[in-house]
Amino acid sequence: MMNEGLKTKKKITYNFFNSVLNTPSFFIILIITLQAISVLAQDNNKSVSLLDAAKEIMRSAKYCALITIDDSGYPQARTMDPFAPEDDFIVWLGTNKNSRKVREIKANSKVTLYYQALNGAGYVSIKGLAVLVNDKESTSKYWKDEWKQFYSDGKVHYILIKIVPQKLEIVSYKHNLTGDPLTWEAPSIDFNTQK
Repeated sequence: MMNEGLKTKKKITYNFFNSVLNTPSFFIILIITLQAISVLAQDNNKSVSLLDAAKEIMRSAKYCALITIDDSGYPQARTMDPFAPEDDFIVWLGTNKNSRKVREIKANSKVTLYYQALNGAGYVSIKGLAVLVNDKESTSKYWKDEWKQFYSDGKVHYILIKIVPQKLEIVSYKHNLTGDPLTWEAPSIDFNTQK
């Protein structure tokens, strides 16, 4: 008797799964689910590779451009000798506290950093907020001895600019990271949504 009941349950279970598996809607749902999983995995890998490629470009570039907004409302670009980006993409720069860039940052802290990849094979652009930092510990940590020639008075006029990233864009031909074919919009990461 028990064997008979077990056989009946197995047959009912088999018939149920067989009927579900043989419906077109099951396969449509399965395909959609697998595609969604694939897209999510690609997006996750893309974010990691974007960040890795961006750090590679930033670390290999000797200089970057710091772009501020001047008192006439125009972008003002200058070459800077940055420190390597931190893990969270905060970038530190050193400058003279009497410089035009410091005045511009005090008036408008929104800035852009631009790094060109070696051989012109791409770039990284970071939009961020600039913070002026003047404490002794930070100015000692972020200092390059080759800058002594620019600061004959020691570090009296030395100040740091800390760039807190908001959005990063990258083009890297080496890593096959290129712009949208229609709009040319570069791949990007919004740091505000990463938190």
